[in-house]
Amino acid sequence: MAAAGRTTADPPSHQGCAISSVRLGLPAQRGELRDRREHGHHLHHLVWRLGPGVRVCSSAVLGGGIGPRAWILNAQVPGGYPRLDPDRHLAGIAAAEGLTGPGAGLMTAAEVAAYTTAQDGGVTATVTAGLGVRGWAAAPEDDRAPSFRPGTVNIVVTLPAALSDAALVNAVATATEAKVQALLDAGLDCSGTPTDAVCVAAPAPGPDGGEPFAGPRSTWGARIARAVHGAVLAGARPAT
Repeated sequence: MAAAGRTTADPPSHQGCAISSVRLGLPAQRGELRDRREHGHHLHHLVWRLGPGVRVCSSAVLGGGIGPRAWILNAQVPGGYPRLDPDRHLAGIAAAEGLTGPGAGLMTAAEVAAYTTAQDGGVTATVTAGLGVRGWAAAPEDDRAPSFRPGTVNIVVTLPAALSDAALVNAVATATEAKVQALLDAGLDCSGTPTDAVCVAAPAPGPDGGEPFAGPRSTWGARIARAVHGAVLAGARPAT
């Protein structure tokens, strides 16, 4: 197993369009940091151009569920997001990037240019973390979030091993457990924000059906957990 590593991106000067790239765990796949202007706001988004033969399991507002996905988009929107059609908004950003085919789109009010990444054994986790509105998952009945708010802790995981359906779902659960562990290790009294989202991207399985497990003590689940923990911890520490 390769040694775990973590890299954090320094916020750019915001002058370029394509500012930097994140090397992903999938062979020859890259996540690009891009920028755009919307109604006077200078905003950033990350784009993963996955290509054919990749499946994603996701809780994303656009393209959620399990299935083939050609791209992933994590888009920054202004605080107090006013739109009621986030899926159409994300589809418009994707179209402007030339993205075609099915994809998964996430939103966040966090500064996407301040994304953090960590790698472990071929797994890459990329995180955008904004923790201004945080709390515990099991909150009292009267402590409800609005019907929609842009997710503020978004996690995108890529790995080179094919996973079964069950393992893909297990990978999302493992990533979520690692996120909570990292938030606690960062000294935050929360399990996340009300609208966090996760995407796990892996090659489509062949006749063997793919890896059957992705829990935290399986080979790939353990790598996912360590990568997500490192990336979330790096993003959460400035908020303490």
